[in-house]
Amino acid sequence: MWHKTLTATSVALALAVTGCGVVPLPSAADPATRPPSAAPTPTPSGPATTAPPSSAPPATPAADSGPALAVTHSTETPTYKIEVVGLNRVEGAHLLVRLRLSNTGEKDLPWSADLQDNFARNGAFVWASGIGVLDAQARRWLMPYQRGEECLCTHQDRDGLKYFIEPGASIGVYAVVPAPSGNPATATVVTPAAPPLVNVPISDDPPAMEMPDLSGVTPVRHLVATPSEALDKSEETADDGRQLQVSLSSDVLFAVDKANLTGRARTVLARTAKLVDASSGTTVEIAGHADSTGTDAINDPLSRRRAEAVCKALAGLVSRDGLRFTAQGYGSRRPLYSNDEEEGRRRNRRVTVTFAKPRQAAPPPTAAASPSTSPGEATAAAPGPTVSARSEGQPFTAEITGLRRLPGGLGVLTYRLTNRGEREAWHHRLNWSSEWMSYRYQAASNVRLTDQAERRQYLPGRIEVAGDDGPVTYCACTEMAGVRLSTGKFAPGEAREFWSLFGLPATASRLTVKISDFPATEVAVTG
Repeated sequence: MWHKTLTATSVALALAVTGCGVVPLPSAADPATRPPSAAPTPTPSGPATTAPPSSAPPATPAADSGPALAVTHSTETPTYKIEVVGLNRVEGAHLLVRLRLSNTGEKDLPWSADLQDNFARNGAFVWASGIGVLDAQARRWLMPYQRGEECLCTHQDRDGLKYFIEPGASIGVYAVVPAPSGNPATATVVTPAAPPLVNVPISDDPPAMEMPDLSGVTPVRHLVATPSEALDKSEETADDGRQLQVSLSSDVLFAVDKANLTGRARTVLARTAKLVDASSGTTVEIAGHADSTGTDAINDPLSRRRAEAVCKALAGLVSRDGLRFTAQGYGSRRPLYSNDEEEGRRRNRRVTVTFAKPRQAAPPPTAAASPSTSPGEATAAAPGPTVSARSEGQPFTAEITGLRRLPGGLGVLTYRLTNRGEREAWHHRLNWSSEWMSYRYQAASNVRLTDQAERRQYLPGRIEVAGDDGPVTYCACTEMAGVRLSTGKFAPGEAREFWSLFGLPATASRLTVKISDFPATEVAVTG
């Protein structure tokens, strides 16, 4: 069963709070001193106001025969080739993404289902609504504009496209998304079908097709958070590019049913204090949480007392002036994970410390990587580290095809799995991880990066989408559900390209990669 649960970056400390260890604040009139608010809910913002160049729907571009800016292939169907043939910034505020879809196989290829928005904003397969751009600096997943139930993107029926692409044929599709922040020279183009297309150059020249009507449209931006955790399981951190939420394990901080800090707690809190000292924020919010065992009459006061204990200790460890600390207990009402499993209950027993994200150090120089192809294709001629394992009795290999650093402290890992055996086999363990409790659908989430020097492990990123009962979380990695359910099935000799988005430590030039039950291997970080 897949659970809709709240992630660490979505927990807003909105109830009345108890002051603890208050250090005098600078004047509240100064905007720079105001405490950071809760992480923004990833809902669409107000309508764009750009005047339309035309009220008629644009003609979907024909399959441009010009050179591709970037190339990738569908994970599930490698004969489904996806090329970026245009990435144009319009009026500084919008980005027109044009793709060429090609069938390099020998059978008719259905194309539209693989480009559908998996986040359920538009559930019809006729829309190319899953085309998007990663705004790495702002940590946002930018999707096509919406106008009511319509998407500013290719519509199969309206634009006269067939359901299939014939062998050897190509079609052109498009989507219009908000431009990424900071006026970057390149962007990462994403689709639900394939690994991201990294470092695609953005042009400010007029696009090669008429822009659609942009009046009355709604931009769609989803929050991207990147989790990591200490190898000793003492804490886990979620980074949304704006705030850090450090969830300290109650099992480490306290004895069972107690609110007195253990001897080990001071070491854990000292690490958190250093992060607070490196932050420019002025408010530190502390929240106690419990698992679902016990009653509210027990969990609520216990979680509050634990929050107050951490609040008092942390206020005494920080060295920076002008900080205001608050503490509140939430009992078991805000779980991060399902309470149906012991691992989920362990992680839900926590005290979360939230504050403005510290400024990151500049990353070290890295080897250059090609901007013109997907990570997997860019390194195809020079095989990366390869490890072996068995699945359903068949030998498999996992080859790392790229670990590329992006702006904003992010990185994309790509890897190729190949069935080296003589029988068809599934590799189910790729989605067997504790993170399944966080995601709406199963995905290739059983992948970890480890910084051995810092004793820290990095988990795949999370895309948070507004839902009726709060944010719904998706893995920023290869999907393995719905129309992509058979992604984990390999014929003899078959290879598939997978990917994951991670937060990367700023100072690491090499990291250890662990993919499901394959042996760990060390990989260089490229630019």
